[in-house]
Amino acid sequence: MSSDFAVKLNNLTIAYDRQPALHHINGEFINGSLTAITGPNGAGKSTLLKAIAGILPVFEGSIELGDISHKDIAYMPQASDMLRDFPINILQMVCAGFWQQCGGFGQITKSQSDKAIKALESVGLAGFEKRTLDSISSGQFQRALFARVIVQDAKLILLDEPFAAIDESTTEALLKIIKHWYSEGRTVICILHDFEQIKTNFNDCLLLARSIIAWGKPDEVLRPEHLFGARFFKAAPKETSEACEL
Repeated sequence: MSSDFAVKLNNLTIAYDRQPALHHINGEFINGSLTAITGPNGAGKSTLLKAIAGILPVFEGSIELGDISHKDIAYMPQASDMLRDFPINILQMVCAGFWQQCGGFGQITKSQSDKAIKALESVGLAGFEKRTLDSISSGQFQRALFARVIVQDAKLILLDEPFAAIDESTTEALLKIIKHWYSEGRTVICILHDFEQIKTNFNDCLLLARSIIAWGKPDEVLRPEHLFGARFFKAAPKETSEACEL
């Protein structure tokens, strides 16, 4: 029997050095849902995404995946956390999205390379294949990260602040990609700070402040009393990570 949920959180606690960053989180991300996670800085938003992706260990409780495995998850970290001085070009970075299929040192096939080029075209980066990562703008880099997610063809997509430090036109283009994923029945979970953006484009919203303040439809979750309650909390001991490899 198939599950109605993509991810189920069961009394979940995530800790750094035994100090809880998230505690006693319960709830479900429904299959095929489009959810925004929001909350103050240090509220545990990135921590939750990393735990779902399997990057951070569970301290207490559990994370239950529905009809998917970790191979079905695509995780995109914050662009600001990623190193951009690697001596690789954009096409090579996008092709890294095939690592589940070919292994860490597997040879990229002609078919995979063609798919990566098509993904770059779909995000407006046609002709950028040979450009190095440090030679492009923040918006172009963000588009390339979306192209890498596209080639992963994942059932569950986790995006950590995908619109940070990019212009409005790039944001609109990437929002269209997210909505397309949603229309295909994929489950998308996205960390955002723009409340109007959430209300306009997302079906569900989780407001975090180390624990759940509210979870439901954006108009209900982002009510003044909930936002007021989220302001008064002790920040997580280590919400942000150091720059990660590509």
